[in-house]
Amino acid sequence: MTAAVDPALYAGLSYRMVGPFRGGRATAVAGIAEQPHTFFMGTTGGGVWKTDDAGGHWKNVTDGFLDVGNIGAIDVADSDPRIIYVGTGSAGIRGNSSVGRGVWKSTDGGATWRYLGLPESGAIGKLLVHPTNPDIVYVTALGRPFGRNPERGVYRTRDGGATWEQVLFLNDGTGAVTLSMSPDNPDEIYAGMSRIERKPWTMISGSPEGGVYRTTDGGASWKKLAGGLPTGLVGKVGVTVSPANPKRVWALVEAEPDGGLYRSDDRGETWTRINTDAQVRGRPWYYAHVRADPVDPNTVFVMNVPLLRSTDGGVTFKVVPVPHGDVHDIWINPRDPRIFGVADDGGTVVTLNNGRTFSSMYNQPTAELYDVVVDNQIPYRLYGSQQDSSSISVLQRRLNNSLRPQQEWGYASGCETGPIALHPDHPEIVFGGCYGGHINRQDMRDDTRVSVTVYPEASAIAPRDKINRWQWLSPIVVSPHDPATVYHASQYLYRSRDRGNSWTRISPDLTTNDKRYQAWPGEPITADNPNGAETFTTIFAVTPSPHDARTIWVGTDDGRVHITRDDGKSWTDITPAGLPPLTTVNRLEVSPHAPGRAIVAAHRYRLDDFSPYVYRTEDYGRTWTRIADGTNGIPADHPVRVVREDDKRRGLLYAGTEFGLFVSFDDGARWQSLQLNLPASPVMDLKVHRGDLAVATQGRSFWILDDLGPLRELAADAAPRAARLYAPRTAARGVVGAPLREVDLVLPDDLPHGALIHYLLAADAPEATVEVLDARGTVLRRFSAGGTGAEKLATKAGFHRLVWDLRADGPLASEPNGTIKRDGQGIKVSPGRYTVRLTAGSLVETRPLTVTGNPRARSITQADYDAQYVLAKAVRDTITGMNRVLADVRALRRAVPTAAITATGAGPELASRAAALDAALREVEASIAPLPVPGVRDVPAGLSAHYDTLYGALVGDGGYGSGSAEGRPTASRFQRKADLDRQWQAVRTRLKALAAEELVRFNEEARERGLPELSLSSA
Repeated sequence: MTAAVDPALYAGLSYRMVGPFRGGRATAVAGIAEQPHTFFMGTTGGGVWKTDDAGGHWKNVTDGFLDVGNIGAIDVADSDPRIIYVGTGSAGIRGNSSVGRGVWKSTDGGATWRYLGLPESGAIGKLLVHPTNPDIVYVTALGRPFGRNPERGVYRTRDGGATWEQVLFLNDGTGAVTLSMSPDNPDEIYAGMSRIERKPWTMISGSPEGGVYRTTDGGASWKKLAGGLPTGLVGKVGVTVSPANPKRVWALVEAEPDGGLYRSDDRGETWTRINTDAQVRGRPWYYAHVRADPVDPNTVFVMNVPLLRSTDGGVTFKVVPVPHGDVHDIWINPRDPRIFGVADDGGTVVTLNNGRTFSSMYNQPTAELYDVVVDNQIPYRLYGSQQDSSSISVLQRRLNNSLRPQQEWGYASGCETGPIALHPDHPEIVFGGCYGGHINRQDMRDDTRVSVTVYPEASAIAPRDKINRWQWLSPIVVSPHDPATVYHASQYLYRSRDRGNSWTRISPDLTTNDKRYQAWPGEPITADNPNGAETFTTIFAVTPSPHDARTIWVGTDDGRVHITRDDGKSWTDITPAGLPPLTTVNRLEVSPHAPGRAIVAAHRYRLDDFSPYVYRTEDYGRTWTRIADGTNGIPADHPVRVVREDDKRRGLLYAGTEFGLFVSFDDGARWQSLQLNLPASPVMDLKVHRGDLAVATQGRSFWILDDLGPLRELAADAAPRAARLYAPRTAARGVVGAPLREVDLVLPDDLPHGALIHYLLAADAPEATVEVLDARGTVLRRFSAGGTGAEKLATKAGFHRLVWDLRADGPLASEPNGTIKRDGQGIKVSPGRYTVRLTAGSLVETRPLTVTGNPRARSITQADYDAQYVLAKAVRDTITGMNRVLADVRALRRAVPTAAITATGAGPELASRAAALDAALREVEASIAPLPVPGVRDVPAGLSAHYDTLYGALVGDGGYGSGSAEGRPTASRFQRKADLDRQWQAVRTRLKALAAEELVRFNEEARERGLPELSLSSA
C-alpha cells in the first residue's frame, strides 16, 4: 500500500531513551572461554547485549539487524568465537510474552547479523554449536507458544544455517526446550521434549510424548529414554550432561507425582530421582533449567526463583545469592568455573569469584514496562510498572544537579504489575496496583504508603470462586476531572470519590462470565497460583472521557466493550460487530477532539491469532470502522497493543504493536512505520504529551520522540517542496548543562537544550543557511555549511534537525597570531518572539518562534531577563571591542621593524623611537592579556580574563561552583562591570596617548627615512 506521507519527510526524527537503567528479564547468556570478561546477554524484549569488562558495561549488538527483541538462546562457536548464533523467542513463556521469528548469525563477533530462517519456531530454548565445526548447529524449537504448529522439535544445520533439517519431531503440540551435548562425542545429544502452550486463562503443560530423548548419531535417529524416568504425562524437561564425566546426566522433569531432579550415571540408560525439593522443581513452566559444572562432576546448578548449586551430585542444594531472582540461564567458563554469568528477571550479572560478588544489574536499560503515565511537572516524569521489579518513575530529561543521572529514577507505587495511576496536575499522590487486586496509595510528599484495596481476598482461589476476578494488570485510573476520583476494575467497575478510602461498585459484570475460562489455571500437570496472570473474563481497559465526567468506556479481555454516559447508572454494550469472541480489548482511546470518537486496540495473539484489530467509532460506539486489519500498512502478523490520537491534529494516530511503532496520517486509512531508531521491542503503551510521544517498551525501557511538530504539519500538508522549514515549537529558557558524574557510565543522549529546528532539503544545498532573527530583524545566529561547531549546518538532501541554544552570538576573540574570530558561549536571549529563516537557493521560508522564561523559576520576570540580556550584551560587546584593540596592538607590534632598522643602519634615533613605541604597545597588551614569562608558570590575569570571568557568570549554565545565569544579575555583577569599565577606560586613555605621542614620533622619524607610516585604528 502506498504510504500517505513519504517517510523521507520525517526520516531524521529520532527517539531518545530515558531509562531506567535497571535490567529486565534475560533468558540467555553465553561467554567466550578464552576471553573471560566477554559475555553475551539475550533479553526477552531488548535484543542481544555484549560486555567485555565482566558486566561493567553492556552494549546492544543487534539493533538495526534483528526485527524482534525476544531472545531465547545464544551460543558462541568454541572453534571460532567470532561466530555467534542467536535464537529468538523465550521458552519460559509468560502470558504477555512476545514470540520469536527464527535464528540469526554473526561471523564478526556480533558487529553484524544475518537471518537464517526457522520463522515458525516460535520460541527457541537452546542452541548448540558443534565444538569443532561451527557450521553444524542444533536448535530446539518449542513452536508457537499459543497454538499448535508442525515447525517444532529439534532442527539441525550442517551448512552454517543455509538449510535446516527437522531431525526430531513428535507432533504439532510437543516441542523441544533444551539440548545438551556429550563432551567426548558431539554426536551424542540429549533433548528435553515438552508439550507447553499458553491460553489467556490457563497454561497447558504435559503429554505422553514428553521426556528425555537421545541421539548417538548426530540427530539422524532418536530414542526416548526410560529406565526410571517418569512415564505417562510429562511436562517441561531440562537436561544437562556433565562435561567432567560424560556418563553423568541430570534431568529436571515436570511430572506428577514423580517429578523432580533425576540423575543417570550410565549415559541415560538408567535414572534415579535424587531430589524432590519444592525450590528445585517449582514453577517448571518458567524455570526447569539445570546445568552441570564443566570441571567438577559433582557440581550442578538448578535455576529457579533462586540460583541453586549442589556439590554432592544434586542430592542437596544451597542458594547462590544473586542480585535478582527468577533465574533462567547460566554460562560457566570451562577454563575457570569461578567465572560465570547468570541471566534472570533482573538482567544478566557476572561473577569472577564463584558467586561471592556479582556485577551490577543497574547498567542495563532493558526494563519490561507494562504502561506509561505522565504528569505535568517540569520536566515531566514518566511512570510505569516494570515486570519482575517494581513500579518506577523517570524524568523526561536529565537535570544538571544529578551525580548519577543514569539512575535518576524512583519508586512510584504498587508492584511489578501496576498499573500506575495519578492525576497529571497532582503527582504527589500515586496509585499503584499489584496482583490480586491490591492497590497502594503513595503520598510522595511524606513518603507514606496506604493500602486502599477494594476488597482484600486471598489469591489462592479458583477465579470462578472469587468475589472479584482481578487480572494481573487490573486497570486503575484517576479521573481527569477530579483527582480524588479513582476507578478500579475486576469483572466489575469500582469507583472511589475519596482517593480509595471507600469504594462503590458502579457496574454489573461486564464480561461474558463464561465459567469454562475460570478454573484454577494449569493443566494437565502443574497448576500455578492464580495471582492474575491467567485470570480471564475480566475488565482490561477503563477510560473515563476527558470531555464528560459521567461518560466511561470499558473493554474486557474476552471481547466486550461497554459505555456508560450517566456515571455508571446504566451501561450499553457497544462491542464492534466484527470483533471476534475472546479478543482482549487492550486499550481504549477516547479522542481529545470529539466526545463520541474513540479507538479500540485489541489483540488475540494469546489465541494464536496475530492479526491487528483496531476499530474507530464516531458515535459513542453505535457503529465502528475497522482501521487496521493487516492489509493497510500494519502487517498481518503484528498484534496491536495501543493506539493514541495526537492531541493537536485530529486523525494523526500512533500505534504500538508487538513488533514496532506505526503512524497514520489519514485517520487509520493507511499506516506506515514510525520505527525510526526505536529498537525492535514490543510497544506496550504510548502517551502524547506536550508535543512528545512517550513510549513504554517490553524490554528497552522508556523512550521519547521529542517534538511531534513535523508529523503534525505533514498530516496537514505533505506536498513535495524544494525545501521545507517546519514550525518550531515554543522553547523555554532553563538551567541545563552537562550533568555531574561520579561514575563513567554510558548515558543515553539527552534532550538538547534550546529550540529544535527541523528542516528538509529535497536536494543538496551547500549554500543553504538557517538564521535566527529578533523582533527588529537583526540576525542573532547564523548556521551554514561553513560554520563551525554548533553553527555548522547540514546541507545534504534529507530531513535534518539543528538546535538553537537560545543564545545570540558570543564575543570575538583575538588569537596570538593576530587573527580574530567568534569564540565562547553566546548571550542568552530574553523571552519573546523570534523568527527562524531558511534560505536554500531562491527559496526563503520563515517561521515564528516563541521563547518563554524558565518554567521552573516563575519568580523571574520579563524585566529580570531583559536586565540580564542588556548587561550580558554590554559585556560581550566590550570583550569584542577589547579583542579588536588587542589584535590591532599585536599587529602594530609586528609591524614595528626594530630589528630590521638596526640591521640596516637606519640610525639610532629611529631605533630608539621604535623601542619606545614597542615598549608602550607591550604595556597596553600586557594590561589586556599578559604575555608568558620564560621560567614563570603562572601569568597574572589581565583585563581580558577579568571580563571573561564576568561574562561567564552572566551567560554560563553552571558547573562546579560557578553558579548559573538565569534571571536578573546580582548587584555584584553590575558593580564588577563598573569597576572593570573604569580600568578599561584607563587603558583606552593610555592607548590614545600612545597614538598621539610615541606613534606620532615614530612616524615622523620613519617619514624622514622614506619608510611607510604605521597606524593604530582602534585608538
